[in-house]
Amino acid sequence: MSTEYSARGIVRRKSPHSVKESLDRFQELLAVKGIGVFARIDQQAEARKAGLDLRPTELLVFGNPKAGTPLMEAFPLSALDLPLKLLAWEEEGEVWLAYNEPSYLQERYGLTEEMGRKIDFSSMVQLVTGT
Repeated sequence: MSTEYSARGIVRRKSPHSVKESLDRFQELLAVKGIGVFARIDQQAEARKAGLDLRPTELLVFGNPKAGTPLMEAFPLSALDLPLKLLAWEEEGEVWLAYNEPSYLQERYGLTEEMGRKIDFSSMVQLVTGT
């Protein structure tokens, strides 16, 4: 199965693309939907600056203030997990994408189903991974 749960509330999906291409493709989908990217952190490059080695690892931070602001207004602690994040890394020759499971965030903050749908981007990840 291509979906693995590595820790409570975290979904891992195998990607057939490189770390960079996986996040490039996801970022294109975000642009089509009008969802902004706040940051893209190349953690391997940052480690290299510190004289350390790290496998290819990138973190994409994204969201839509029109969706996230009402959540943070109603549930201030949700700002710990907002904006949303997608992690991509290479491990033993395979590329993985990981993100917080929407239902976990819904449960964690007591969000309504409607609010939970606003932070569910799993179908977009599936378009990238093909699963």
